[in-house]
Amino acid sequence: MRRSQVPSDTTDQRLLDSRGPGDWVHTDPWRVMRIQSEFVEGFSALAELGPAISVFGSARTLAGDAYYESAVRLAGHLVQAGYAVITGGGPGIMEAANKGASQAGGTSVGLGIELPFEQGLNEYVDLGIDFRYFFARKTMFVKYAQGFVVFPGGFGTLDELFEALTLVQTGKVTTFPIVLFGTAYWRGLIDWLSTTMAAEGKISPADLDLISLTDDVDEAVRVIVREDEARRAAEREARARVAADAE
Repeated sequence: MRRSQVPSDTTDQRLLDSRGPGDWVHTDPWRVMRIQSEFVEGFSALAELGPAISVFGSARTLAGDAYYESAVRLAGHLVQAGYAVITGGGPGIMEAANKGASQAGGTSVGLGIELPFEQGLNEYVDLGIDFRYFFARKTMFVKYAQGFVVFPGGFGTLDELFEALTLVQTGKVTTFPIVLFGTAYWRGLIDWLSTTMAAEGKISPADLDLISLTDDVDEAVRVIVREDEARRAAEREARARVAADAE
């Protein structure tokens, strides 16, 4: 939907806004069916995707920006390493990563979201899904990815970053590399996590090891590949132990 057809509010907003009459009692059960359909559509579309990396970053980053060009190169390198690339499907860093993946001949995935302003999937998305609910979309980002690369961004980027960190910290996902790209942008956050959050005991100092920080495209890909290979090796060893115990 574009121009005058774009609604003034979003499905998330209508779900979470508790104000108004009590007719939500009659409509929420039907929303459950719509939510279920989003999960089914996402699982169906991505089930055979294969190894993939989710790339996040600001929708406001313009073509020609150093981070934009780095995201293009990073996505191309990820494709060469055998990964599909998943983004939010929008402009900026998302467009750059989809562009790099598409130009490298890989699978370029865009998971869009209904917003109160016009956005739409960028032209480099080969496999696209539009979601109404953020939580359904976020599940797809994590479930079908072997790691995250996070470029400079705003609230949405931080939301995805800390979602991933929480899932890894709590063991909901294991051996999940998280790479922050752009040391100048992210250094202040890393320092605060260390000198304030970890120093006051709100997180363990070891939790900081969940994050890799770099300005180098090749290094970012090496981190992803190294940790992914370690995870696969651990899975093979676990299967071998189960088989040996069964004999």
